[in-house]
Amino acid sequence: MDEARHTEPAEPGGGAPRPEGGSNKGWALRGLGLLRVLRDDLWTFVAAPLPPLSRPRRFRWAPHVLYCMIALILMGAVPGELDDDYGLTGGFGMAFGLAQGGAVVLALWRPLPAWWLSLAAMFVTTQTAPRTPLVLPGQFPAPRPPHPTPMPPWPWTAPGIITCALVLFLLALRARTRVCAEVLALTALVTVLSAPAPVRYERTAPAALVIFTIVLLVGSALRGRREARTQLVELSTVTAEERARRTLLEERSRIARELHDVVAHHMSVISIQAQVAPHLVENPPDELRENLDGIRKNALEALTELRRVLGVLRSENPGDPYGIGSGTGAAPDSPQPTLDRLDALVENTRAAGLEVLTEITGEVRPLPSGVELSAYRIIQEALSNALRHAPGSTVRVELGYFPRGLQARVVNSRPTRPAAPSPGAGHGLLGMRERATMLGGTLVTSKTASGGFAVACFLPSPAELPPHDEPTGPTGEKNR
Repeated sequence: MDEARHTEPAEPGGGAPRPEGGSNKGWALRGLGLLRVLRDDLWTFVAAPLPPLSRPRRFRWAPHVLYCMIALILMGAVPGELDDDYGLTGGFGMAFGLAQGGAVVLALWRPLPAWWLSLAAMFVTTQTAPRTPLVLPGQFPAPRPPHPTPMPPWPWTAPGIITCALVLFLLALRARTRVCAEVLALTALVTVLSAPAPVRYERTAPAALVIFTIVLLVGSALRGRREARTQLVELSTVTAEERARRTLLEERSRIARELHDVVAHHMSVISIQAQVAPHLVENPPDELRENLDGIRKNALEALTELRRVLGVLRSENPGDPYGIGSGTGAAPDSPQPTLDRLDALVENTRAAGLEVLTEITGEVRPLPSGVELSAYRIIQEALSNALRHAPGSTVRVELGYFPRGLQARVVNSRPTRPAAPSPGAGHGLLGMRERATMLGGTLVTSKTASGGFAVACFLPSPAELPPHDEPTGPTGEKNR
């Protein structure tokens, strides 16, 4: 018969029996984790060197020079004070002076090791100094001085407070807040442990800790302000890039809407020509009829798809579809403008308060719809910029027809009065460049020597292309 097995009762809720000592183990793990964090923050943490000032450029190394000068002063003052107050002569005073001066210089590159060095110098000083001052208050060597001798400071001397405060300030500028809090806590602990001393010493621990706290708070506030400013600059840069990208996409969408109208016009002409062509030939063969009928069906299908795309691209309430400034009120389904409407554009600009001169050179001829539309939009945007940014100026619009394309140039003189604030940020230039690049052309913008602004572009166009407003039939004759 098997022996009866004794089992421990389970905890309420069906849980397993809780092992003894689990609470102590948890506290031990938390303590090890805290020690690991302190080791990472106070021993392995490496702060970046103190960078030079960004402005003014002439004094960019002024903080480094100032700290080096203070370090030299401390190296000379510490040995004398230790000799007078604590009787630490010879090598002790010189070593402590080098330690505190070196801590100030080291803080420029490695503030955390510099803090350890300054704290160690203070602690070693309190351990090696005599527990009773060499000269007690009321005891004076002959001849008797007119005033009583002050009590020596304990445990922080004046040079020690200055050294540690400078080091903590540089540490707070480059270390995160948690590291600064841990440094202050450890400094306070070492100060409290070093503070007990016989009478006739002046207690400097409270004042030193108050000074260290203020220095760390000021340094942390400056570091937070610098980080906030850096983040603001980065955010502003990202916002400007996103705004430029969004404007570019909007301009491309507008170009796509306009080109849709041009393509739709040509597809309509193809469909009509394919429908009319069989009637221009006597007894056309069936193959010709079938091919022309297929061309017409494909053109009509393409028109249907273009209308669907147009429904997506065209805005419902365009604020300025074709005009200048607040718009001319043209309907969104109006025909796309060409250079035939340039005179009306110039008259609208003159009515807005600018003096506009036009000059056309070369043999004027019809150009492809895309070229004329892009040229019109570029001139329109250049005139709009002159209205906004150069009030009272004289604008010259030059058009040059060449065998290989069209050259447009818009130049405004120096404005005669200050321009009103404008929300634009050069985004219109993006649209002009997009239009010129789309056609394989070039666009150049620059300031003029007289204080004005110039926009020049060249849009290539083969001379042998048929005019956009006079489509030809299959026999080469113009359709009327």
